[in-house]
Amino acid sequence: MLIRKTSLIQPGESQLYGTVAIALSFFVFAYSARFGQVSILAYYGLWLPLVLVDYRRVLGNYSRYLWILGFAIFACISVFWSAAPSVTARASVQYLSHVVCALIAMRTIDIRTLVRGGIAGVGLVLVYSLLFGEYHLDPLDGTVSFVGAFASKNQLGFYASLGIYFAFSAVVLLGERRLWLFAAGAVGAIAGYSLLASQSATSVLTTVVIIGVGIGMRVLTMLSPKNRKSLFLAVLVFGVVVAVAGVYGGGIDLVLGAFGKDSTLTGRTYLWQQGMQAATASPFVGMGYQAYWVQGFSEAERLWEEFYIGTRSGFHFHNTFIEAMVETGGTGLFLLCLVLMATVVGYLTRILSEQRDLESAVLFGIVMLLLVRAFVEIDIMNPYHVGSFLLYFSAGKLTVARRKLPAAAWQPVDRQHPGQFRVRLAK
Repeated sequence: MLIRKTSLIQPGESQLYGTVAIALSFFVFAYSARFGQVSILAYYGLWLPLVLVDYRRVLGNYSRYLWILGFAIFACISVFWSAAPSVTARASVQYLSHVVCALIAMRTIDIRTLVRGGIAGVGLVLVYSLLFGEYHLDPLDGTVSFVGAFASKNQLGFYASLGIYFAFSAVVLLGERRLWLFAAGAVGAIAGYSLLASQSATSVLTTVVIIGVGIGMRVLTMLSPKNRKSLFLAVLVFGVVVAVAGVYGGGIDLVLGAFGKDSTLTGRTYLWQQGMQAATASPFVGMGYQAYWVQGFSEAERLWEEFYIGTRSGFHFHNTFIEAMVETGGTGLFLLCLVLMATVVGYLTRILSEQRDLESAVLFGIVMLLLVRAFVEIDIMNPYHVGSFLLYFSAGKLTVARRKLPAAAWQPVDRQHPGQFRVRLAK
């Protein structure tokens, strides 16, 4: 049996393999702590062998990825001054190889395959959690919440948020029909239930924000580039006014109160303060990638005890920027923010200036979700995490050269399906 190379590595033609690979990758990201090294090897086995099929097409020109790889490379270099060299060496190599896998995925699958794989993968993750999950008591606020098969309700909430967004993207942005319309509806319903069961205020609020962003992207893609910019500026001004009113008018306290939280965010403000103090010890290069939360280190042990972390692992400062500052200093923080912010700005620029660009609309929603969550989580700093995979996938897509089509090239399939378009090529 012969298998064409394009069925594995050509975006748009590798839908079957790409969908399965994305779905299984998401499952590994969620439960690698449960299934161990075998699951990680399976993840590498999904992406790295594609290099052997056609290494030039799969890898591309890595000189164009230097701004993307900067933080991962600096994390590897930090082993030379790390407070825990062995920990940093292992974790940084894992992170760099994880980024490479994300870039391989970016080169071999298109946006529709990513969304379909995301729907299937989140569905597998959430069904597994519903079948084998459990409830945990939070000793800080006394609440009992469903954490699924995770160790944290916030991770369950994150996957639920992704499930809702992928379902929304499939139906509203990509105009999926038949099988994938049904799959999107089913996974969206499961994700909605999981989101409510997790009682994660962070995930609920970010989901509301990101669906609002998705609706905004849908509206923008229906307008001309000139009108898009005017509408975006109006919405931006309105958003700033609402944010300022929320901060100074007590709106934030009302929202947090609805979730049983207070202005300390269940101790997170204290944790942030501790992180900023720790960052002053080495403000330029940090103490080494993942070299702070190490068993036997006095400060880490103290915070584990104060926050009732009996496992003495899997904890962080609940803020990507503070965590990056502590581990990699101002240099690492700059390199990580470069990837995140350049990706956000890159897709926003495409959306405002180009004709109908569904890929940018979908990926902009993903990176905006990661940006919003960066203030309360560290989704993009760890290897084998769905957040870091999606960030580097999205960043890599910005480096792929695309042929721009004139406005007249986009024609609706029919009036009954206005969300579906085809390209009319000039003779």
